[in-house]
Amino acid sequence: MVLLEITLPDPEATRSFGERLAAILPPGAAICLFGEMGAGKTTLVQGIARGLGIREPVASPTFTLVHEYQSTPPLYHIDLYRLEEAELDDLGLDEYLENEGIACIEWPDKMAVLPSPRLEIHLTGEDGRQARLEAVGEAFEGVRKGFMKSAGSGD
Repeated sequence: MVLLEITLPDPEATRSFGERLAAILPPGAAICLFGEMGAGKTTLVQGIARGLGIREPVASPTFTLVHEYQSTPPLYHIDLYRLEEAELDDLGLDEYLENEGIACIEWPDKMAVLPSPRLEIHLTGEDGRQARLEAVGEAFEGVRKGFMKSAGSGD
């Protein structure tokens, strides 16, 4: 179900969007980030981290695969770009997906089975990028209402 479509005109708007999103994510959220290189996936995770109170720099974990950030809840930034599907079993993703932390997964299309429930964020474009949020499972029913409320639109 499509929850929201939004235009993000620049990187700071993308970070601000992530910050607002962090405030309304349910515990244990799995966020699947889709988009080409440069679409803003890591920039969005930087905003989510900021919204969770994380002050350390957030960079793409392309070469380390997973960055863990201490917050309440913890943030797991996962980048599957360099992996093949067969290598995912050795990564132990279940450990990150089966707890109360927020797992942001870049390049989730590498996974044979996507987590459920999950929030899919599809980012397109470079200047004035578009974000489309889709919910899979009931855990994210409150996300759209949370955005409408924070934007002052009511329900």
